[in-house]
Amino acid sequence: MITDPPTAPAHTNLLSRQKSPYLLQHQHNPVDWHAWDEEAFAEARRGDKPIFLSIGYSTCHWCHVMERESFEDEKVASFLNAHFVSIKVDREERPDVDRIYMTFVQASSGHGGWPLSVFLTPDLKPFFGGTYFPPDSRHGQTGFLDVLEQVHHSWQTRRGDLTQYAARIQARLQEAIARPPSGLRPTETTLQRAGQLLKQTYDPRHGGFGQTPKFPHPSQPRFLLRYAKRFQDSEAVGMVLHTCDRMAAGGIHDQLGGGFARYSVDAQWLVPHFEKMLYDNAQLAELYLEAALVSGQDRYAEVARGILAYVLRDMTHPQGGFYSAEDADSEGYEGKFYCWTRKELAELLAPDEFNVAVRFFGVTGQGNFLDHSHPAPLPNQNVLSVADADLTGPEQALLASARKKMFEARARRIRPHLDDKVLASWNGLMLGAFARAYAVLGDEAYRAAAEKNLAFLKARLWDADTLTLYHRWREGERDNVQLLSGYAFVLAGVLSLYQATLEPSHLDFALALAQGLLARLFDPGDGGFWQSPSDAAGLIVRVKEDYDGAEPGGNSVTTLALLELGKITGRAEFTTAAQKTLGLFAEHLEQVPQAVPSLLAALDFSLDEPARFVLADPSADPRNPQRRALLRATHSVYQPNKVVLGNAGAVESFARTLPHVQGAVVYPCTGSACQQPTSDPARIKQMLH
Repeated sequence: MITDPPTAPAHTNLLSRQKSPYLLQHQHNPVDWHAWDEEAFAEARRGDKPIFLSIGYSTCHWCHVMERESFEDEKVASFLNAHFVSIKVDREERPDVDRIYMTFVQASSGHGGWPLSVFLTPDLKPFFGGTYFPPDSRHGQTGFLDVLEQVHHSWQTRRGDLTQYAARIQARLQEAIARPPSGLRPTETTLQRAGQLLKQTYDPRHGGFGQTPKFPHPSQPRFLLRYAKRFQDSEAVGMVLHTCDRMAAGGIHDQLGGGFARYSVDAQWLVPHFEKMLYDNAQLAELYLEAALVSGQDRYAEVARGILAYVLRDMTHPQGGFYSAEDADSEGYEGKFYCWTRKELAELLAPDEFNVAVRFFGVTGQGNFLDHSHPAPLPNQNVLSVADADLTGPEQALLASARKKMFEARARRIRPHLDDKVLASWNGLMLGAFARAYAVLGDEAYRAAAEKNLAFLKARLWDADTLTLYHRWREGERDNVQLLSGYAFVLAGVLSLYQATLEPSHLDFALALAQGLLARLFDPGDGGFWQSPSDAAGLIVRVKEDYDGAEPGGNSVTTLALLELGKITGRAEFTTAAQKTLGLFAEHLEQVPQAVPSLLAALDFSLDEPARFVLADPSADPRNPQRRALLRATHSVYQPNKVVLGNAGAVESFARTLPHVQGAVVYPCTGSACQQPTSDPARIKQMLH
């Protein structure tokens, strides 16, 4: 059979040189897109043109919509090309750029999101912005071409006003970001007040904290578990466990394949925004592991196992790196890969399987999901959730058979787009999740995944000679970007892996990461860590992250990791930097504690001398069953304010003096005061309570 050769694209722009999947999605737009680089900035200066900056990411549904409606439109592209220099930024590759302009748009319009659409002067100062713009003016929202025409007209007729306004905006951004230390000292009362405030936002019916749309924000319930441990608050534990139950039963949880979508559009976790992000799933795996420890209920561990199985199956590079995300859309429809009609299930399943599956998953003829973003939405679509879990033994067997058939049938569908770039930051989060899962559950597959991932990161994103961690790798190439979140999250993940294995080389790498982090990003004057190095190009201000959003903030994670590293190694410079960072953000912790739950976790750790469990083992053989049993016992009880270390390698000097007796033993210590060593795992668990 003779087939026609593929048609060459009508347009190809400079984004074709890039590696970002998001930028490559736009390489054939008629818009003359540039990447965020000096070449684009120079063209704006030469042409005396404003910059149109569009920020998004490859699995962003409304980014796809705006592309179809506006960036693929020849008329829109012609106007942009004539009067603007257009720049595309992948927010996941350049969160430092995104943070600056998102702050501006949120302050000037009262809301933010992606796609982020911002107009800048040639020297990169913002003067107007928004998020998604429809192609035509409607429902009180100005159409994108009308916006372009208005901005162009203002640039031609009111240039001086715009540039003066942009200069004032930059000064305000700098003032807002340049926080001096307040002199306050956060205390236990800070934690208590934060926990009470967070409890006030709890949804007693559906679980979760906050209103519709519902985001998991795992750092919030994870802090609340710490709060409950410190203040013996069983009510707070109940809130977290109820939230975990409702999320796991909801459509936000992939009931067939494991893993969680980014958020639900409703209060009851039913209808998700279907994109799956690596950072959400890493944090949720840790939350469910902690819920399992706190409750003693294996159902929470099963959810964590499902998340990790999903990541290993669908989100892992053959050599061990973790991919970034999966899209919400497939074949142009949001959720098409995940949804089912009653008719589809009737044709796929045996009658007994069908009856059980329909009842369990709450499937109806009319469905429960309508894709409002598509002009011709698919009818009768059902998002699967746990609607009726009260099954008999035979019914559970039928459900297992139905699940298997449904999963296999779904696997034959066209999958959503996979964003296959490997980010140091998000890999650090998932590295930590696999390490924690190995520590808690003892499954060697989790250790192997963590070790393989760490080897991948060290080989492709780490320069040992300069102690430099780069941010992104894809298709054999790494970028030249360095970010606090990369250093922070990988450091935290490596520390989790060290404490799960006591492999001295992991502690050596943690020390190297911390040294690179302090050298490049620490502010020794005021404290805190910059989001980017001082030589990062194209940034009109330097930012210190002070917010834990869907991802925990870099300063939050760095602070806790350095506190732990200081206790493990006895190196005062790490503890000093962490304490100085807590001092810098003390006022923020007092005024808006709910905005920084991960930093509150660091504060919680800092307030008391943590428990230290030192494993002394003459064999140092990780396969030694006694060693493994003792090490697992140290991780078998929820005790967040502890560190686990060996008595070899770069650990603090006191630990190296502790002798083994006969075989492996554990010394329970507080500071340098230790109890008698024990080789009894049950005794260790007792001391952890």
